[in-house]
Amino acid sequence: MTKRSIAIVGLGTIGAALASGILKAGLATRETLAGSTAHPETAAEAARRLGIPVTCDNRTLVRGKDIVVLAVKPKTMPKVLSELREVVLPSQLVISVAAATPTRFVEEGLGKPIPVVRAMPNTPCRIGLGMTAICPGRHARPEHLKAARELFSSVGRVAQIEDEELMDAVTALSGSGPAYAYIIVEALAEGGVKMGLPRKLATELAAQAILGGAALVLESGEHPALLKDDVTTPAGVTIDGIMALEEGGLRVALIRAVMAATERGKALSQNPLS
Repeated sequence: MTKRSIAIVGLGTIGAALASGILKAGLATRETLAGSTAHPETAAEAARRLGIPVTCDNRTLVRGKDIVVLAVKPKTMPKVLSELREVVLPSQLVISVAAATPTRFVEEGLGKPIPVVRAMPNTPCRIGLGMTAICPGRHARPEHLKAARELFSSVGRVAQIEDEELMDAVTALSGSGPAYAYIIVEALAEGGVKMGLPRKLATELAAQAILGGAALVLESGEHPALLKDDVTTPAGVTIDGIMALEEGGLRVALIRAVMAATERGKALSQNPLS
C-alpha cells in the first residue's frame, strides 16, 4: 500500500497497537499518521509514546485524511459520528473497530455515502499476533477492503467476512477469545502449582503450551483433533487428563461461552445505544 494519511480516533489499546503496527510496517510515516484521545493528558502521553501528532479535536484530526479509523467504544460512537458528520467525505475510507456496531449505524451517523469497513481485532494485536475479521459496508469497494486488510495485517492475521451478521460470532470467538485463553492458562498453571511446581514456572509452561499448540494448528493446517491424537499416546498420561477435562465439561463450557457472547453481541447490534 502506498503511504496514505491515516487518522486514528481513539488511541486506546487497539488504536495504539494499530498505530505502532502501521509505523513498523511502513504503511505511514510519523508525519502522515495522527491520532486522538479524549483528554489533553492522555493525548500528551500518547504523542510521547508513539511519536505522532495527537489531539483532542476529532474534526481537525480527520479533515483531509485518506483513512479514518474509529477505534472507540460502542457507547462513544454516536458522539464521535456527530462530531465527524460534517467533516468526513465520500472520498475517505472509514474503518470502525467498535464491537456490536453495524456498518449501517456508522453510515447513517455520518449521513453520506461514505465507504465503511467494519473490523473486529483482538488484544494480541499489541504484540503483532492479533486476529482481525473485516467486512464491507454498503458503499465499500474491493480497494477499500484491500486497504483495511493491509492496515490490520500490520498487527496479525486478517480474515474477510462477507455476511455482516456473522460479525457477532466473530466478536464472541475471536474478540473475546483471548479472555477464555487466559482463564485456561491460569487454570493449567494452578494445576501445576497444585502438583508442586513454582507458580512462575507453571504459568510459563502453561502459556507456552497454549501458544505453541495454537501456532501448530495454524502452521500445519491440520484439524485440532488430529494434533490432539499425536499427543495422546495409548495408555499414556494425556488420555487421563483429557478424561478429566471431559468429565469437567470443558468442551461444552467453551461452546456455551461463544454462544452466550454471540447472543449478547446480537442484542447490542440491534440496539447499539443500549
